[in-house]
Amino acid sequence: MTPPGSHPTRRTIVALGASAVLTTFAAVPQAAAADRISTVLTWYDATAETLAAAGASTQVTNSRTWAIAWLAAARATRSVPGGVDRAAYQEAALAGAVHHTLVTLAPSRTEHLDTTLRQALASLPDGEARDLGIAAGRRQARLVLDSRQGDGLDPASVNAPYPVPAPAPGRWQPTPPAYAPATQYGNRLAKPFLLRTPSQFRLGPPPALDSRRYAADLAEVRAYGAADSTARSAHQTETASFWLGSSLTLYTEPLRVALSRSPHGTAEQARRIALFHVALVDTQVATSDSKYAHERWRPVTAIRTGAIDPDPNWTPLHTTPAHPDYPSGHTTYAGAAEAVLSALFGARTAPFDLTSPTAPGVRRTYTTWRQLADENVEARILSGIHTRSADEAGIELGRQVARFVLEHAGELFIHGWL
Repeated sequence: MTPPGSHPTRRTIVALGASAVLTTFAAVPQAAAADRISTVLTWYDATAETLAAAGASTQVTNSRTWAIAWLAAARATRSVPGGVDRAAYQEAALAGAVHHTLVTLAPSRTEHLDTTLRQALASLPDGEARDLGIAAGRRQARLVLDSRQGDGLDPASVNAPYPVPAPAPGRWQPTPPAYAPATQYGNRLAKPFLLRTPSQFRLGPPPALDSRRYAADLAEVRAYGAADSTARSAHQTETASFWLGSSLTLYTEPLRVALSRSPHGTAEQARRIALFHVALVDTQVATSDSKYAHERWRPVTAIRTGAIDPDPNWTPLHTTPAHPDYPSGHTTYAGAAEAVLSALFGARTAPFDLTSPTAPGVRRTYTTWRQLADENVEARILSGIHTRSADEAGIELGRQVARFVLEHAGELFIHGWL
């Protein structure tokens, strides 16, 4: 792995309207910073645990829950009334916002979340700061929840029916072994948080079927992504399995690591979590727009039926998801996550370990956010489910959406602010 570098200057981009300015944050006392980080991480972990136990069946719906909860928290902690203890007010406001959002969207976890809330409030002194803070958090949660009603990101809307297109060279068809109906089509019909339209960053067309680039793409997947590949190394097989699962799950720990190493207080930490998940919701919306605009077939279809030397028995290492190839959703997520983490926390970090539920016993160490994105590109080829063109286009799409979200972040904290 790349040797760790020094910690970047403690600056972050704070977007105000359509412009961005660099703001330098003064270091906070160590004990105070630890207390604030502890409060943020308590509710960060509560959010992750809630979605692990009672989350929705679609990844973007769960990303939406993160975005709503932490946008409400960021708004609620942004301004503190005069004459009250600032830290107590902000911690109570964060607790009120995240708790109210989670019990609304995951009611089966209410008892557990109520216990977390009682413990959080018990650590704060009785008084006006605590009472006003929790009321502000709940108010902002209601406002954000109301603003996202009918946004098309519930599981039924996300998986809106998509008619199978007529077979044609290059056009997506259901894939083996289940030949299931297409999923995630409804994402491209959903309401983004900040993008002006789902098609705002629609990709140009994928490589032509008769191009050298596409021939190289297909040959690479055919050789390295086959279930019985003799070209793929054991380490490459491990890479494919490591990044096979939900991107939301796999990126929960890297963001937590970044937060735990940040010197900033409650309001700024909440803002960063909100920005990360807003960017990722909008990235998933943009991803489906490009996927279904281009309808590119998956490698397994191309290799079995459309290659110069078709192999009807070719099977990928991992089962192909039921939606088009171009772009890769895993890499759009990785590109957006890399862009947000790098902008808000610096491109490099001290080494941290990461595990994966789809690669039991494997532990990998990273020192930059870019390494995670690079591995995602390779993993989807090695799994046999995406071409390199789809992966690389996904990285760029994710980065574009993330940059737009960061540049326009002020709109999240100004519009609808009460």
